[in-house]
Amino acid sequence: MSSKIRIYTRTGDQGQTSLYGGQRVFKSHPRVAAFGTVDELNSHLGYLITFLDKDHEIKNLLTSIQSDLFAIGSSLAGKSLSSHFLLSRTKEMEKLIDELDIKLPPLNNFILPSGSGQSCLSHIARSVCRRAERHVVSLTKEEGKVDKKIISYLNRLSDLLFVIARYLNYRFKIKDVIWKKLS
Repeated sequence: MSSKIRIYTRTGDQGQTSLYGGQRVFKSHPRVAAFGTVDELNSHLGYLITFLDKDHEIKNLLTSIQSDLFAIGSSLAGKSLSSHFLLSRTKEMEKLIDELDIKLPPLNNFILPSGSGQSCLSHIARSVCRRAERHVVSLTKEEGKVDKKIISYLNRLSDLLFVIARYLNYRFKIKDVIWKKLS
């Protein structure tokens, strides 16, 4: 019988964590902010997926993206990553964006993140994705050791989540709420 891995190690009790390779950094380090936000995004996607029982293509792609996000998080933590899959997945996201967008009414205004519960979950994931992208860009500026394909991937993922949010409202016959500028 194999021994069970302990959940707690107490190694982070002083506000530090280990990157791949053993380097210790403070939990406030930009690298930790980047992979931590990618992890948060992954959790939001998992929650969104639980509501996509009828949208198999979207659900399957988002589930694959969750695996990608684990790899991206590992890369941001310092593990070597073969990033060729990022390009093909980005193309896959673009294909689904185009397929869903053609079904939607044209968008000529900013919209509020609202509508169905599923749509709102997609908007939340989108905004967390944008934050993850900002952290990765900051890390790139600070250290310069980040694969630029990760930034493109996160940028396209946020686009996909925006279109999914709109599509879910459309499927439920909920109109986009147009943002009205205050005068």
